[in-house]
Amino acid sequence: EILEDLEPLRKHRGRLPEETLRYAEKTLFLLTVKPVMFVANIGEEDLPEGEANPHLQKLRAKAEEEGVPVVAICAEIEAQMVDLSDEERRELLEAYGLKEPGLYRVVREGYGLLNLVTFFTTGEKETRAWTVVRGTKAPQAAGKIHTDMERGFIRAEVISYEDYVRSGSWSRAKEKGLVRLEGRDYEVRDGDIIYFRFNV
Repeated sequence: EILEDLEPLRKHRGRLPEETLRYAEKTLFLLTVKPVMFVANIGEEDLPEGEANPHLQKLRAKAEEEGVPVVAICAEIEAQMVDLSDEERRELLEAYGLKEPGLYRVVREGYGLLNLVTFFTTGEKETRAWTVVRGTKAPQAAGKIHTDMERGFIRAEVISYEDYVRSGSWSRAKEKGLVRLEGRDYEVRDGDIIYFRFNV
């Protein structure tokens, strides 16, 4: 019935059983099951939110009807920021009443739509960001780095990004008792900094 009405299946998320949507996605390969976001390119004069732009208002009305998020950015400003220093970028954003580049909002909204989180690993030589689906357990997150780490997982030492920054270092965070030991059932959270213990 829904397919005959030619309505996107994503509009029925929450009304249809998840198994039905997964079946439609995996067997019928329907793109209308996939999450969508609208990214609107607005002019400098419409910054910061584009409230006076009639085209953007129509898009927002359509998006609300479909349950789709809208991110308004100014591509011209985004392009200008590429070659600027951090200080110049900050000044440009402030001049237009923006708190952050539009690209950051697009990425954050995309992560939310796709149900993704980022965790970090850090050492003396490098810090890396890893992306996993929300709800991923610690051993499977370790497996994103290397399959041996998942196979030989013992435990994870975890601290939130905010606690790490406030502490200034891993050793100071440990001294303050902010580093937690987590086991196999721990679900990785967005912004976790993790040191995996494993043995193979």
